[in-house]
Amino acid sequence: MIRLSALPEPVREAVAAARERVAALHAELPRNELVVWTAGNVSERVPTVEAARLGADEEQPALFVIKPSGVSYDELTAESMVVCTLDGEKIDDGTPETLTPSSDTAAHAYVYRHMDEVGGVVHAHSTYATAWAARSEPIPCVLTMMADEFGGDVPVGPFALIGDDSIGRGIVETLRTSRSPAVLMAQHGPFTVGAGAKQAVKAAVMCEEVARTVHVARQLGEPPRIDQGQVDSLFDRYQNVYGQKGA
Repeated sequence: MIRLSALPEPVREAVAAARERVAALHAELPRNELVVWTAGNVSERVPTVEAARLGADEEQPALFVIKPSGVSYDELTAESMVVCTLDGEKIDDGTPETLTPSSDTAAHAYVYRHMDEVGGVVHAHSTYATAWAARSEPIPCVLTMMADEFGGDVPVGPFALIGDDSIGRGIVETLRTSRSPAVLMAQHGPFTVGAGAKQAVKAAVMCEEVARTVHVARQLGEPPRIDQGQVDSLFDRYQNVYGQKGA
């Protein structure tokens, strides 16, 4: 088993920083009303340390940090974040052996193994996005905000049970053919990805916002879709022009 205390100092520092970020970002889930009780989780891939900072014989294992299972959000700390390999196995990370990683760990691990560009994953149970998931219905791209953030519809992934990597396989299969950073796993709820955990949390917040807005709009009739050419233009601008350079 990998022992955190035996890893090179730069790697230990990278793990500690990831634990700090992931612990802090978990507060955004209840703050934005994306979860209830202990449901939901955030994870982040431990960034790669520059080879120059490692000794000639030192290596960095591929790891990610995730919320412990069933622990109240009020009790989460950086030190309680669980460190796992990309096979979903907890390492000797200094936490008690009884502190187990999230029940969604296998899904997160599968995403990291098969989507190199992903550095953060979030699972939420936000009301409106989960309602669309309960219907196994994609959220149609009828808002410029959706074109900006998701590049089209928020897609639906297949029904899958917790316990192995079935959910992860569904996430990867769905998002590989979509520009969306969010997927509604059928009759389960939203999963989002990003370059880091912060971006994945943002996608979860935005997913719930558009799920709620489109639901409200539908009470007045079926909202018209945005033309695909306009969707492409809006997505390109938001991804490549919007915001501050270098941010």
